[in-house]
Amino acid sequence: MNKDVLKRLKNAGLLSEQAPDLGFVSTGSYALNKIISGDYTKGIPIGMITQFIGESSTAKTVFGTHILKEAQAQGYYSVMVDSENAYNPEFAMHLGIDPKELIYSSPETLEDSFQVIEDTIKAIRETDKDTPIVIVYDSIAVSPSKAEYEAENYDGNNMQGAIRAKSTGACLRKINPILRMKKVALVIINQIRNKVGVMYGSPDTMAAGGKSLEYYLGVNLKCISNKTSDLIKDDNKNVIGIQGKLRNTKNKCSIPFRECEFELMFDEGLNPYAGVLKLMENDGLVERNGAWYNIAESGKKFQSKEFIELLQPPVDQGVTTLAKFLSK
Repeated sequence: MNKDVLKRLKNAGLLSEQAPDLGFVSTGSYALNKIISGDYTKGIPIGMITQFIGESSTAKTVFGTHILKEAQAQGYYSVMVDSENAYNPEFAMHLGIDPKELIYSSPETLEDSFQVIEDTIKAIRETDKDTPIVIVYDSIAVSPSKAEYEAENYDGNNMQGAIRAKSTGACLRKINPILRMKKVALVIINQIRNKVGVMYGSPDTMAAGGKSLEYYLGVNLKCISNKTSDLIKDDNKNVIGIQGKLRNTKNKCSIPFRECEFELMFDEGLNPYAGVLKLMENDGLVERNGAWYNIAESGKKFQSKEFIELLQPPVDQGVTTLAKFLSK
């Protein structure tokens, strides 16, 4: 390779000199970490956009909060862009967020939200060039475009959706190259709407972003939870949480089109072990025989209700350590 050629190129180098990844931030769920990154302890990628999309009350904001909590635990910058004006400080603190370390903004429009994201990144990088930044944008579905916001009345028109999608595409084109360059993980929360008059196939569609957002995503996660059958109740039939599934429909980090279970308890947050047993079975770490499981390496037997006790203390080194805990 002629080194003189590389010296003359301003924005090019060898692929072998590029960092394979910039690191990951845990989601607070070992199963979700696994289906995103292929590792139980990694999570969402730094340098890319991760989307959580779903209907209302499917734990989208909770996942964003747990990601910010994990970012703070690793000493990373944590940023909440709250266009919904509905982020509950008390609930965030209850889930482990330190409000003194959380940068918070509540922009009025879609364009303002992306401008806040860019300005925050620039401000941090003026004094700190290396520490990763984790930003949660909750949610892109609620942010009006400037054209919508500045309209004199509330009468809609057929072009508003197109204008909004065009604005989103322009914002994403500008922000996307900054993320990897500046070591930023951007989490976008979106909502599902239903198309009118659909008789065949799924009527689901993204509330915001148009087709452009899908192309920029590094990871796309659909949150699914039935508001009747997936409720968790106590002995007195009081609702104390929800359960559901997360489906990975796009993944630039690992294998796509995988799914896992999640469990959210309102007074505790996410159950970090929900869905792990099924994935471990798929990985061949445990084998199932009726109601009993056994460790593939040691032959130790247990039932699903004993699983969490076997994993104590909390796992922090991935699949190998997970198997070691189980073999104790």
